[in-house]
Amino acid sequence: MQKNKNIRLTDIARLANVSVGTVDRVIHNRGRVSEENIRRVKEIMEQVGYKPNLIARSLAVKKPCHLVALIPNFRAGDYWSAMDYGIRRAEEELESYGVKVTVLTFDQYSESSFEEAASRLLNLPETIDGVVVGTLFKEAVIRLSASLDERDIPYVYVDSDIEEAHRLAYYGTDSVAGGEIGARMLLASMAFQGDILVARIQHGKSGLSTQGEKRYLGFRRYLDGQRENLQLVEVELWMGDKAHNEQVLDEAFRNHPGIRGAVTFNSSCYILGEYLEKQERKDIRLVGYDLIAPNVRLLNEGYVQALIAQRPELQGYNAVKALSRLQLFNERPPVVNLLPIDILLKENYQFYNKVSNLLLI
Repeated sequence: MQKNKNIRLTDIARLANVSVGTVDRVIHNRGRVSEENIRRVKEIMEQVGYKPNLIARSLAVKKPCHLVALIPNFRAGDYWSAMDYGIRRAEEELESYGVKVTVLTFDQYSESSFEEAASRLLNLPETIDGVVVGTLFKEAVIRLSASLDERDIPYVYVDSDIEEAHRLAYYGTDSVAGGEIGARMLLASMAFQGDILVARIQHGKSGLSTQGEKRYLGFRRYLDGQRENLQLVEVELWMGDKAHNEQVLDEAFRNHPGIRGAVTFNSSCYILGEYLEKQERKDIRLVGYDLIAPNVRLLNEGYVQALIAQRPELQGYNAVKALSRLQLFNERPPVVNLLPIDILLKENYQFYNKVSNLLLI
C-alpha cells in the first residue's frame, strides 16, 4: 500500500472498516477497543505510514507533567552541562504540552551527596511524573530506584545502564564497549609499543563511577586479547590535589620508564594531560573521555591523542522526551537505547556540537 502524508483518521477508519471514534481511541490508548480492532487499525497505520499529530493530540491531554532530573553539579562547558542543555531543550519543545523539569544536583564525587539529593527528590511537595537519573553510584541508584518503584514513578537512566533495575529506559552508550574502544585507540596510537599508565581520577577515595568501572572492564577485556607482556601501571589521582598528583606521577614515570601510553576513564582527562603538558611529554599517548573545554585544549596542543564522546545532550533530551510521551500519550520507549560512541581527534572535534547531535534523533 502506498504511503500518503495526507492520510486522515477517516481514511484509516475506512481502510480498517471501523469507526473514526475507534481509530481515535486506538491512537490515544483510551476507551475500550477489541484486540482485533486494535490490530487492524495499527496495521493500517503502519501500511500507510501514518504519524499522529502530537500538537493536536496534546490539546486533548490538558494535564501538567512534572519531571525531575537528578544529575551532578556542573559548570559551563562540563560534561553534565551538556546533559542539562539537552534536558532544557526537550523541556522547551514540550512546554506547550505542560511539561516542566526540575533539576536537582549532587556532588559527582560524593555518594552521600547523591543520597541527600535523592532524599530531597522523594520529599518534594509537588507530584512527580517521572525521573531522569544520572547513575554514578550504582548501589545508591538501586536504592532510589526501589523507592520510585514503590511509588509507581517511572525513571530513565542516563550516563550508564544498570540492567538489574526496573528502569523505563536507558539512553547512553555501551560503557564496556567504550572502554574497549579506548584500549584499541590507545594501542594503535602507541604502535603497540610500551607500557600503559592507567589513571583513576577521583575525589579522595570515592572510587570510580558506574560508568568508569564499566569502561575499565572493557579496557582490560580488550587488552587481555592483545600482547602478553603488556604492563599496566595503575595510579590514583585526586581532584583538586595537584601536589599529590605530581608526586604520584613523578614516581610512576621514574619507576616505569617504559610507559608510552596513558588512559583515564572519566571526563577529567585534563588532570593527567596538564601534567604531561608541564613536563612537555608529547611522547606519551593519552586517550580520555568527553568533549569538555580543558580536554579540547589539550587535544589541540597534542597532549591528548583522542577523546571518546557519548553525546550527553542527546541522552538528556531523549530521557525527557521518553518520560513525557509516557505520561502524555502512554507511549513506552524501548528499554535499552544505545547511542553512538564517537572518536574525536584534533582534526574532527570542531564538527561535533550540541545542536548537530540533537538533530540526529
